[in-house]
Amino acid sequence: MGANLIDGSSKVYGIIADPVAQIRTPEAMNKIIAKRGSQAVFVPFHVHADNLRTFVAGLKAWQNLAGFTLTVPHKEAILALCDHLGPMAKITGSVNVVRRAADGAWEGETYDGLGFVAGMRSQGLDPAGAKIYIQGSGGAAKAIVAALAETGAARISVANRSQPRAAILINRLNAAYPGRCVPGGAADLATADIVINATSLGLHENDPLPIDVSALSSRQIVAEVIMQPQVTPLLRGARARGCRVHEGIHMLTGQVVEIANFLEI
Repeated sequence: MGANLIDGSSKVYGIIADPVAQIRTPEAMNKIIAKRGSQAVFVPFHVHADNLRTFVAGLKAWQNLAGFTLTVPHKEAILALCDHLGPMAKITGSVNVVRRAADGAWEGETYDGLGFVAGMRSQGLDPAGAKIYIQGSGGAAKAIVAALAETGAARISVANRSQPRAAILINRLNAAYPGRCVPGGAADLATADIVINATSLGLHENDPLPIDVSALSSRQIVAEVIMQPQVTPLLRGARARGCRVHEGIHMLTGQVVEIANFLEI
């Protein structure tokens, strides 16, 4: 599987993030491009949050820029910059992929949650009927909670350092999936079947743990959304407690094909 020649007819795709060095998406997407024989390349874009609007406005002038994906910290801010939203993006208030429509409009959708569920199932894990504890209420958390609710999780407890922010997510999801989501507390963490870190804590070795590992038990599954490092301090701590761990890379592998199809790569 060799790399395609980049020439004047090539389309460009990318991922917008800050930081971006840890991102694995270009590697995964360029493998799909090579496998499909597409005349395209997928590259990283390092963009600070306060520059997102200017950067995305500039992309509209880039005629062979056919679409892009996004991750931390841009998944919610991009909503206001999209002209149209897909059904999951409307439910979650989060976008992780944007494509250029025939009329030049930006169309946004999110596959984070669907990719997370697909990644779990690829590893023999099924969240249907499970009690879930999720830490975080940002873009990734919103998409994952929606997908878990759609999949049939029995109860989804949402915890966040900002309780008002968590309440917004809970209310938003309960409007689409009545009674499925509740505020998460210590008791929910202890009784959950699956514990998920959907925050950015763990990207850096000196980050505080997002979840109290001393509250975990060996019957639980502990999952990450962070892809690099592949084994975060949280996963190391959970494994030491006897938990089965689920690495963040599976969320990417669970959604890259669907994202490639959405972008028409």
